[in-house]
Amino acid sequence: MTTQPETTLDARYSSPGADPTPWEAGRHELAAAEIYWFTTVRPDGRPHCTPLIGVWLDDTLFICTGPEERKHRNLAENPNVVVTTGKNVYATGLDVVLEGQAEQVTDPDLVRRVADAYVAKYGEEWRFTPKDGRFEHHGGVADVFRVRSSAAYGYARGEVFSQTRWRF
Repeated sequence: MTTQPETTLDARYSSPGADPTPWEAGRHELAAAEIYWFTTVRPDGRPHCTPLIGVWLDDTLFICTGPEERKHRNLAENPNVVVTTGKNVYATGLDVVLEGQAEQVTDPDLVRRVADAYVAKYGEEWRFTPKDGRFEHHGGVADVFRVRSSAAYGYARGEVFSQTRWRF
């Protein structure tokens, strides 16, 4: 079931007469993205941002990271994240910024579904083996996280520019 957020247009950063971007367009961009810029907070308060792959499943973004990685260690102390994706061009496209908290998931059925979603999206190279609520891949392990969204922002460009906020 699709969550329908409260949708508002910020006219200050939009073309005259612009309409808010529908959440369906934001969801589509999040689902179709091949790369996500994932920002966490270091223990000393500095941001840490890294590109990674992820999957959109059940209206939620899922990522995985190994326990030794900086983003995993950051999440252990502070679950707040910002995730961005988009077209990286000025004249056209839709950029999406997702704010929320990352939460580790260990449910075996959900971890298996996420693993299957990675293969469906990225191919056999990204086949993770679910085991004990984690992924095994190339001899290492990774934990699975979902991003619980609190707000998202859509920055649409083209003939009409608009800035939309979606609140969950």
